[in-house]
Amino acid sequence: MTGAVLAAVLLAAVTHACWNAIAHRITDKLVGFTLISGGGMLIGLAMIPFTAAPAAGAWPYLLCSAGVHIVYYALLMKSFRLGDFGQAYPIARGTAPLVVTVLAAVFAHEVPDGWAAAGIALSCAGLTGVALWGLRGHRPDWAAVGAALATGLSIATYTVIDGLGVRASGSSLGYIACLMAVQGWVLPAYAAARLRREAAAVLRPYAPLGLLGAALSVAAYGLVLWAQTRGALAPIAALRESSILVGAAIGAVFFKERFGLPRILAAGLLVAGIGLMLRAG
Repeated sequence: MTGAVLAAVLLAAVTHACWNAIAHRITDKLVGFTLISGGGMLIGLAMIPFTAAPAAGAWPYLLCSAGVHIVYYALLMKSFRLGDFGQAYPIARGTAPLVVTVLAAVFAHEVPDGWAAAGIALSCAGLTGVALWGLRGHRPDWAAVGAALATGLSIATYTVIDGLGVRASGSSLGYIACLMAVQGWVLPAYAAARLRREAAAVLRPYAPLGLLGAALSVAAYGLVLWAQTRGALAPIAALRESSILVGAAIGAVFFKERFGLPRILAAGLLVAGIGLMLRAG
């Protein structure tokens, strides 16, 4: 993994945690995700005239990914409704890297070597530690945990689909623009049908915050897609989920959730895993 790819994925991790925190901050999850998804659609449409269209071979992946992303948004909304940010976000994100490792080996024929495998395992151990710390001292809310795990599986699925799709597209910018444009209309259409005449009044107070979340979301995933054209899927997925630590810090500062020594130790495992993945690269 080159320094440029490392920097891109780490920046994506920060921006991803920030837009998820914004989505959690907006009390009405439908409102928050409608603004983020609809804002992403507008950004994608604005980008399309200035980017190369994805190659024909990328469109089956792109359309399939759009469907999975819609499922992901629905599951993430449910996760945030049922669980705390410090619980739902780490479990959802921490589930994905190991699943991506398996799917990438099967569908992309990317079998990690010894150093990379060790790095992925250490990183996942650190991510799992952060997730479990989110459950400390409480009886697990299994509905919330189940929703978060299902969210993680959807993340792993679209990660691999988009990794293959963006490589076939010939343009990472064109791919992200079209993906946002294709998938972004579904939640706004649903919200309009559900809220009807009240839609504008309900959405307006949160519009600036939601559109900021949309810009961060597009930037985060665009960086990841670019990185996937230059590196193996599994290490990038594991590194991207360092966003869990950013999310834990955001939870501690803004949502008054404890960080604690266990999360610091888990962060150390994650850093060690990143070091091994860099050695492999």
